[in-house]
Amino acid sequence: MDPTVLAFLIQDGVTNGAIYALLGLALVLVFAVTRVIFIPQGEFVTYGALTLASLDAGRLPGTASLLVCFGVAAFLLDVWEVRRGLQLSALARNALLNLALPLAIYGIVVLIDPAALPPIGKALLTIALIAPMGLYLYRIAFRPLADASVLVLLITSVGVHLAMMGLGLFFFGAEGLRGQPLAPGTYTIGFLPVSAQSLWIYGTTIAAMAGLYFFFEKTILGKALRATAANRLGARLVGIRTQLTGGTAFVLAAIIGAVSGVLISPVTTIYYDTGFLMGLKGFVGAILGGLASFPVTALAALGVGLVEAFASFFASSYKEIIVFALIIPILLWRSLAAGEHEEE
Repeated sequence: MDPTVLAFLIQDGVTNGAIYALLGLALVLVFAVTRVIFIPQGEFVTYGALTLASLDAGRLPGTASLLVCFGVAAFLLDVWEVRRGLQLSALARNALLNLALPLAIYGIVVLIDPAALPPIGKALLTIALIAPMGLYLYRIAFRPLADASVLVLLITSVGVHLAMMGLGLFFFGAEGLRGQPLAPGTYTIGFLPVSAQSLWIYGTTIAAMAGLYFFFEKTILGKALRATAANRLGARLVGIRTQLTGGTAFVLAAIIGAVSGVLISPVTTIYYDTGFLMGLKGFVGAILGGLASFPVTALAALGVGLVEAFASFFASSYKEIIVFALIIPILLWRSLAAGEHEEE
């Protein structure tokens, strides 16, 4: 292997690994706060990428209608939950959050000309369409099961993944789409050409890590999330609203997924089911990081990207097997290192 091929493989590995790092960070965030192994994280990536591609084409993205459907479902669940002690103020608050917000976003998308927006404007509109889905998804599927076992939450997560993949097929169709880059052009570093979109990916991953560190270490809400992760019952006893922290974690995960979709959309063609495989590779990084550490997860995800790049060169037919086999020695080591404990 000559140095040029080696440099290109490293570049591809780092670019893919940066995306997997974003997904791994989102998975660790959700699991730390809610104990949910969030398998549908990849669907947020798919929705973000397909939404951006639809906006680039000047079409109304399917996520606009899907967001309204999610909001209506969340509103009906809230009304049913408090049906015996329904108060006008609570009803108005629920209507604003679950009905007015998605309808307002839908109206903005319908009224403006998406194709006339600059790339950054389309990206921000994409994030605005995807971010509330995290809150509504938590309200519909996971908040009623907040105190359930990890196994029940995992089964629910699998069901949500299948539902979201089917909804993606219904609202976007089976045709693959590709978006426009946030910034055109290519820069040469030494003898290696690096696209501006790749620089966006690297910078966003670094910014996400720094932002999550600042959020958890320096803000009251971040500290509340950490307290909920450490002891859910104890957090309730000291007055932390665990429902709020769970919803916040899912919104952040949806934002990270949407950003990942915006970044990956110009790089490869995205189909309605593409996000599942990407989410699994982010999950491999999260497992290697112990589903606990953000920096270790990011480094492990970069390693996953590098392994995938070199595996695709030396054994392209087995690259997926090689990538997913990475978790086997880690799971074996953790199983042997962990002492016996009573099952919850």
